[in-house]
Amino acid sequence: MHQPAPPILSLRHYGTSRGSHAHDHFQVLVGLEGVLEIEVEGRGSGIGAGQAQVVAPGDRHDFEARGSSGSSCLVFDTAHGPWARCAERAPADPIQLHALARYLAHCTTQPRQFALALQHGPALLLEAWSPAPSSMPHTRRRRIDWPALAAWARARWHEPLTVADLATVACLSPSQLAQRCREEQGVSAMHWLRGLRLAHARELRLEGMGVAETARRTGYRSPSALTAALRRRDRC
Repeated sequence: MHQPAPPILSLRHYGTSRGSHAHDHFQVLVGLEGVLEIEVEGRGSGIGAGQAQVVAPGDRHDFEARGSSGSSCLVFDTAHGPWARCAERAPADPIQLHALARYLAHCTTQPRQFALALQHGPALLLEAWSPAPSSMPHTRRRRIDWPALAAWARARWHEPLTVADLATVACLSPSQLAQRCREEQGVSAMHWLRGLRLAHARELRLEGMGVAETARRTGYRSPSALTAALRRRDRC
């Protein structure tokens, strides 16, 4: 008999034990009780009751609960692109978001009874977090040729490429390029660049090239740095 897919929303409890990892998808956390200390790519913050954060794909984050009682959050993982616009933006209505999160957290305790609420919960959270794109003013934007930009970067792994370099090629400002990358690729510009470089290195290794030569061609500072990067990606 076909079993229904488990709800993607979950109520999670965090203790004082420190955790650290990265995902290949967005992770959305809405605080319910206590305070969860979280550091994302070196930027620290706390998620208390009524506060929320989106961790973008590939961003390594360290976390631990403050206080002996720990912390609880409504959490879900998603590859839905529109969450990119929430990664660096506070919720538009924190009170509404918190009330919705508390209700959905209750629903996770009885998933069969509240199956419809859990199914539509992520869309409701996104709506509560940020206005829908259709309600924002429409502006004409320069198209980014991502494949061409990727090919340009692949030919320059020997250089210390930056977001400003990518922006110059795309004829945008660094802040515009960073925002567009979040919106259209779902990750930060530097993570997109790191992902391209690691993918190229993996291709060369699969073709039989040695670790040292692969590291040299793809701009890693040493063979061990390349090996460590490949292992980290395989664990995520």
